[in-house]
Amino acid sequence: MKKYLGIAILSTMIACTNSAHKGEIASDSTSSTENIDAGVKVELADPKIEKIYASYITVKNELVAANAKAAQGAAAALSTALKAFEGCENTALISDKIAATTDIKVQRKEFTALSSDVIALFKHAEVKTGAIYVQHCPMANNGDGGDWLSSDKKIRNPYYGDEMLECGAVLEELTAKK
Repeated sequence: MKKYLGIAILSTMIACTNSAHKGEIASDSTSSTENIDAGVKVELADPKIEKIYASYITVKNELVAANAKAAQGAAAALSTALKAFEGCENTALISDKIAATTDIKVQRKEFTALSSDVIALFKHAEVKTGAIYVQHCPMANNGDGGDWLSSDKKIRNPYYGDEMLECGAVLEELTAKK
């Protein structure tokens, strides 16, 4: 049993360590949020849910880029989209907490609860084209882990940005029902 636990811990550490590529990744990927989830189109059946998704992805991308000011504005837009969808009023309050601060640590902490609610919403949404990836970082939130959504399979960690940009794994893929 100890052998398996040791292997699991070692695997997690290796997966979440990207120090060899850190400088290269930081200069390429986090300088602009346009490079994150770019060119990957997800189309949803409900336009209100599609707006929520687009706003959520913008918040996530700004957190990846560690752009607290832009994340603040994106969270305000997400809150508006959430309030327009019946049943998402409490989730909008979480988004408001992100919009109320420019402290990136607070924003990332609130993003955990926001993502949990939004993931539940999208697991029941009808995806027409593309794929939504549920991703997870085991080290986020002091080792409690954190999930998020992405329209790109490539990991871009919103909880650590360029500190551990590629830490995480795809847990689930939400696609069109056939």
